[in-house]
Amino acid sequence: MPARWLAAIILAAPSIAHAGPLGGPDLASAQRGYAVYAQVCSACHSMRQLTYADLGGLGLNHAQIRALAAARKVTDGVGADGRPARRPGRPDDHLPAPFASPQAATLANNGALPPDMSRLALTRPGGAPGIAALLTGYRPAPPGFSVPPGSYYNPAEPGGLIAMPPPLVDDAVEFADHTRATVPRMAADVAAFLDWAAHPHRAARTRIGVGVVLYLSLLAMLAFLLKRRIWSNVHRNH
Repeated sequence: MPARWLAAIILAAPSIAHAGPLGGPDLASAQRGYAVYAQVCSACHSMRQLTYADLGGLGLNHAQIRALAAARKVTDGVGADGRPARRPGRPDDHLPAPFASPQAATLANNGALPPDMSRLALTRPGGAPGIAALLTGYRPAPPGFSVPPGSYYNPAEPGGLIAMPPPLVDDAVEFADHTRATVPRMAADVAAFLDWAAHPHRAARTRIGVGVVLYLSLLAMLAFLLKRRIWSNVHRNH
């Protein structure tokens, strides 16, 4: 299925609030970042820890999630003919990997294994800002700096060398909100998406946490009022 179709589904979702919960990522930016991932990054990078259902946190409704998942065929068990059986994807399936195995991914990328992006914003030094800096950091090597074949100079990478070619070019993606897809804009947006993907249930946890705090505050207030009433009766009787 074309990656552009993948991105079109999520970007057809209603626009959601820009501000993330308690300092979380900008969700409008994360929506655009998913389009960048779907149309550019997913050709090499997997997100094995993210399910289709998790994308509800970006504004998709259940019908859109089901449609997005069903557009992919998933291997599940063995059919009557002894061959692997394939079925339409379900919301609880994980996003598909672009390669059948790590060995196939390494072979297709000149010996370098593209990292899974599910928790990249947590595991990479610098987090999401560091990812954006890397994506915009490609430039000619300074005089005297040796760049071996198959590598690229990027001072945001430790050692200054990276095997990944520059993945972003201006206008490589068309955003549904008509934001201009410059390299810095796409880098910031995909970094916001990866920050969201590293904590896909952060908004739900925040809502639950706020509810628990309000509930406990109410109980504490009731307990205080009950205590005052009980002790006022004790003092009155003495």
